[in-house]
Amino acid sequence: MLDVLTSALAQPGLGWVAFITVVAGVVYGFAGFGAALIFMPVATIFWVPELAVASFSVSALASLVTLVPRAWGQMDKRSVFTMIGFSVLGAPVGIYVLRSSDVTHVRWAVLAVAAVTLAALVSGWRQRLSAYRATQACVGAGAGFVGGATGLLGPVMLLFQLSSSAPVKQVRANSLVFLTVSSLLLLPSMALQGMLTSDAIALGLLLLIPYGIGAKLGQAIFIPRLEVFYRLTAYVIIALAILMGLPIWD
Repeated sequence: MLDVLTSALAQPGLGWVAFITVVAGVVYGFAGFGAALIFMPVATIFWVPELAVASFSVSALASLVTLVPRAWGQMDKRSVFTMIGFSVLGAPVGIYVLRSSDVTHVRWAVLAVAAVTLAALVSGWRQRLSAYRATQACVGAGAGFVGGATGLLGPVMLLFQLSSSAPVKQVRANSLVFLTVSSLLLLPSMALQGMLTSDAIALGLLLLIPYGIGAKLGQAIFIPRLEVFYRLTAYVIIALAILMGLPIWD
């Protein structure tokens, strides 16, 4: 056990990753999205994508305690559960793609998905989609695949949620519950494909504390009437994370 902890603490850039985990947690707490969009570009500077994705999924345990309880009663349960169920089906394929791809290619894929998502959010892009179960199933499966391949579970689901006419509070709750629960449900697939190593578990548990503190702080400072300000703040931080994560700086 001590050897595992020592190995985890010896991971390069752990201090920077812990710091960005706090920032990601704060943004996730007040915006309801963006944690992986901030964490993954920076974490993959120091760690191979497989380790970054697995450890971040473990750290999602923090949100299960800090954010999900309040969001649970505000979400559209039928829609969210449908998307979660199908994300579990799409995730194993994405995880296989992640494991079999070149590290640099995965890093560029992470940045590309994050940049396209940010561009869509900033531009106010909306694509009206039906709320039928089949659409929700496709969104869930797509989110699971992209999440397994890049660690970014949010983009597909987030853009679908923003196209709805649901109240902001419900959209935020849907995102919080989907992202948290789907991240945790990635873990069995990762374990079956050999990604859930002792280092990944140890790092995830270490990051759980800063992530939980950040998420709780973000939730505490959230004021509904300032929702636009929080969203813009999230956009700026995501953009900075993408710029920091560019492989050209290597």
